[in-house]
Amino acid sequence: MTQDDPPDEWSTHERLMWEAYRVGDWCEDVPEVRGSAIRHLLIAAPSPHPGCQARLRLRGARVSGQLDLAEVTVGGPIRLAECCFDDAVRLDNAHLDAAFELNACTMPGLSLVGARVTLECEIVACTVTGTVDLRSLAVGNRLSLNDTVIRPAHGEAALDAQSVEVGEDFWASRLDCAGTVFLNSARIQDVLALRGTRIRGDSGLQAPELTVGGGLFLDSGFSGTGQVNLYGASIGGSVRMDDCRMDGPGAGQGLYALNLSCAEIGGDIWAGRGLVVQGPAIVRDTSVRGSVVLKGARFDISSSVPAADAALDASRLRVGGDIDCRDGLVAHGMIDLRDSRIGGSVHFEGAELTTLDNRHPALRANGVETGGVFNLCDGFTAHGRISLFSVTIRSRLCFDDAALDTPADEWAVSLIGSSATILSLRLREVPEGVIALQHSRVGLLRDAPATWPTRLVLDGAVYDSLHPALPAHARLPWLGRDPAGFVPQPYEQLAATYQRQGHDADARTVLVAKHRSMRRTLPPPARLWSLLQDATVGYGYRPLRAVWLLLCLLTAGSALFTAWPPAAVGDGKAPPFQPAIYTLDLLLPLVDLGQERSYAPTGTMQWAAVALIGTGWLLVTTVAAGASRVLRRT
Repeated sequence: MTQDDPPDEWSTHERLMWEAYRVGDWCEDVPEVRGSAIRHLLIAAPSPHPGCQARLRLRGARVSGQLDLAEVTVGGPIRLAECCFDDAVRLDNAHLDAAFELNACTMPGLSLVGARVTLECEIVACTVTGTVDLRSLAVGNRLSLNDTVIRPAHGEAALDAQSVEVGEDFWASRLDCAGTVFLNSARIQDVLALRGTRIRGDSGLQAPELTVGGGLFLDSGFSGTGQVNLYGASIGGSVRMDDCRMDGPGAGQGLYALNLSCAEIGGDIWAGRGLVVQGPAIVRDTSVRGSVVLKGARFDISSSVPAADAALDASRLRVGGDIDCRDGLVAHGMIDLRDSRIGGSVHFEGAELTTLDNRHPALRANGVETGGVFNLCDGFTAHGRISLFSVTIRSRLCFDDAALDTPADEWAVSLIGSSATILSLRLREVPEGVIALQHSRVGLLRDAPATWPTRLVLDGAVYDSLHPALPAHARLPWLGRDPAGFVPQPYEQLAATYQRQGHDADARTVLVAKHRSMRRTLPPPARLWSLLQDATVGYGYRPLRAVWLLLCLLTAGSALFTAWPPAAVGDGKAPPFQPAIYTLDLLLPLVDLGQERSYAPTGTMQWAAVALIGTGWLLVTTVAAGASRVLRRT
């Protein structure tokens, strides 16, 4: 027997495989070969026929015994199609200098731990009733597990591809796994595609520290039961999760449906219509160079026991583009965007957010900064509080046509310590809950009188202008809606706005209304004094009232003293009596016109003089108090 002849003990079918190998043809119609024969063929490979390429191409055979190619070096390609293996196939630490392909094969397990495949490695349309172990596998070109079904024993992993390295794409579309898939620290140069893949296991898909140079595709019917763990992943392109469903194992410490925290995404996260996440989704501390698109997505933690804090936790998210949650996004549970930085805009038009308890808001965006608009409008509905503490919006914050569904004694919107160029509050209907704009700064505040909140907190709010530009008497009811009662700053702010726009009369009307509202908070003596200031000089903002009152008193006093002149007093010669000057001398304290000390009324006229003197003191004191108040403002 020469080296190019098969061993003498080989069967006829194995001899046919030997000859097919030498010419590079498919070996078909061979019912059975031994795994040891295939190993011998590849190790002691015969020389090819002249003009042919030696390669193993076997179709439709049963492989008895184990095919063990561990630590074997093979120069030619291996292609096995529609074969059935009695035992698990082992290629641990093998070196395959060409392609390796298993197509529509059936086997109880497959192991390529530490193997090196120079070209492509394809395990497609196969059925594996054990674990597919690809740990530390290195593939020069493409790795494919498309349409493969993996059914491991209970509690075992379906696919273990930890630390796998792929020089091009890793395709696992329509992969069906009844166990956990491990891709920890895997490195794929181009695309990782799990389109239409089904993973059912307590741990789901575990891919922390995954590195993908191109895009990651979990779309086109992808479904994962258990956790989808992409913590710390580095994706050079986009992540797509359209038509994707993730059912987490529940809620509680360390349990989630999706974990994309601390990841680096070079493109977009495109997870729009068809994305359903049952269980907490975590995207904390992740950086996305492009946009996050969640149009029509659904996040739900209502069935999680115990309940999680948030349906979508995207706190400290960094996004170069937009966060797009339009077109029917639904969340049963809080959406948390705390301390996120968004270079573009935030869109929630048409979204519906529902909190599951009073401890958490429907949307928490405290500390968010956006370079564009923040739209909670055009059909937006919130069943729960909107929390916007210390938000910086460099364009518009919009609530137009929004419905805010909260009880009357709870907060509907907490916009506190925030800033926006434009705030638009033209709501779909009057909210029952409290809208708080405390200590926020707005360039233009737009609202609609028909949907003014019944409870509105404006203490510390600063704005440059209002739309519509209502007169003061129409705008004043807007100020008296603070649940805490009278607060002076909103009146001062509205008056300052009118004054900047040249509406001084409206500004004075607002300031007078401020003192009238404050009067209800004063003790009785101060309340009487306030009434007197209001009636006489309008708290200093109606100075003509004092002039008219002085003229009226002067006219009345002059008439009285003309009819009943006082008697001259003293030894010297008194100046001629002048009723008007005498009355004026009584009315003006600290002013001596020479009439009051020269003449003294008698009888009933003494009481008239006392009344004029007392009225004069009150009038002058009130005018002085009002004038000092006005001077302090100017």
